[in-house]
Amino acid sequence: MYLTEIQGQVRDMARAFADEVIRPMAESLDREERFPAELYGEMAKLGLFGIGVPEHLGGPGFDTLTYAVVMEELSRGYASVADQCGLVELISTLLVRHGTEGQQRMLPDVMNMSAKVAYCITEPEAGTDVSGIRTTAERDGDGWMLNGGKIWIHNAPVADVGFVLARTDKEAGNRGMSIFIVDLNSAGVERGPKEHKMGQRASQVGALTFTDVRLPGGALLGQEGRGFHMMMSVLDKGRVGIAALAVGIAQAGLEAAVDYAGTRKQFGKAISDFQGVQWLLADMAKDIEAARLLVHSAASKIDRGLDATKACSIAKCFAGDMAVQRTADAVQVFGGSGYIRGFEVERLYRDAKITQIYEGTNQIQRMIIARELLKKGARA
Repeated sequence: MYLTEIQGQVRDMARAFADEVIRPMAESLDREERFPAELYGEMAKLGLFGIGVPEHLGGPGFDTLTYAVVMEELSRGYASVADQCGLVELISTLLVRHGTEGQQRMLPDVMNMSAKVAYCITEPEAGTDVSGIRTTAERDGDGWMLNGGKIWIHNAPVADVGFVLARTDKEAGNRGMSIFIVDLNSAGVERGPKEHKMGQRASQVGALTFTDVRLPGGALLGQEGRGFHMMMSVLDKGRVGIAALAVGIAQAGLEAAVDYAGTRKQFGKAISDFQGVQWLLADMAKDIEAARLLVHSAASKIDRGLDATKACSIAKCFAGDMAVQRTADAVQVFGGSGYIRGFEVERLYRDAKITQIYEGTNQIQRMIIARELLKKGARA
């Protein structure tokens, strides 16, 4: 196995936590759509948030491959939980790369979940096309005045701090956007109701409205006008995380299907004895392994400082499509039972769908892959 001893130990720790703590809670969390603060507190003690934060800033300093391994194992337990790990990783990466010394003092609170964060980008007219954002931040003395609204924001119902992408120059296109660190309990911030989602239901999503929200000058993250580029700089790592999450969902489906096929009897024998079921299981296993290797390859390219954009888009696109198809196969193995709420594979099928949509739709991933091929050649 190509994982280092430390990476293997971290994987085993995350796997044990998923099996012993997360998985037994998954069905009730999905049903109740509850934010499991106590679970996240336990994860923080284990160092499962801010995996890539350097040691000198209070983190474990692990690489992207270790992050991918952890995301897969947590997602085997429940993808909503892995989603929280991915969100904290994205925010902490922004702070490490672009934050001032004062802003980086937030990192311990972000990693121990005493400061719950939200990454606030999507708007009604700006989903895949981020250049369509209309939220504005205008100079106001030595600070800023924030106005606009965001939708479908992860953690919006519960977050303490938002990292908000806003337009600071209406004429400058992508070079006219900046990121601001916003106290979401400030005057002028309004939260919409929690959305009720198809899957990953314990990962809470909602809207945020900003009306004349006064921000201090120190709320600006990095350089003014560099927000779009800062956001793009973390997308490769974000896509690796979602790809790993998709692999974890599919892996959980395979494990459930194999166990069920060995115990469910029809026509006097286990359904695992039938070739049709065996082929379903075999196709699930081969595609999951292929997706896992794509994820690990993309993560390793990031860690080696190589151009990883195409590899990350391939991994995210393949893993997301695979997770939807192969969790559908898991439902098929379960037959009618797989279509009933309370059976794990029914939830996994619902949880998988969003992996084709968020962190850039899989249609956009195909456009990126084609663009990279045409720009750099098929062998690049």
